[in-house]
Amino acid sequence: MNASPDVRTVTVEREIPHPPEKIWRALTTQHLIEEWLMKNDFGLDLGHRFQLRGDWGQVECEILDVDPGRMLSYSWNHPHADPAFDLESVVTFTLEPADAGTLLRVEQTGFRPEQKQAFGGALGGWRIHLENLEKTVAALD
Repeated sequence: MNASPDVRTVTVEREIPHPPEKIWRALTTQHLIEEWLMKNDFGLDLGHRFQLRGDWGQVECEILDVDPGRMLSYSWNHPHADPAFDLESVVTFTLEPADAGTLLRVEQTGFRPEQKQAFGGALGGWRIHLENLEKTVAALD
């Protein structure tokens, strides 16, 4: 993916009242990812290719970087019938210990200026996904 000054990034932060270890589990375990995000064939190995699948289609992903318990980054590519709507992006989750638990930040970078709808969808979508993630984590032992 070519980084250019026109590339836009969605950033959503949420403080979750649970330790980073529990959140990491929900970010990296297939059946838990399905609970808060989408069906998947996730694997944590660097370079592992996987899909996230929803009713609307699928996202092609590849693990780009892993710092266990602290950071996870993967490509998030959504091909479209019209190439103008193709989304090639990178999603990075960062976990930082906080007074009340963990500050979780998700950044999705790679939106072109004309992809206003995808950008807005990601901004709203990640807020909902992180709310669902918190519910998933709360239910863990």
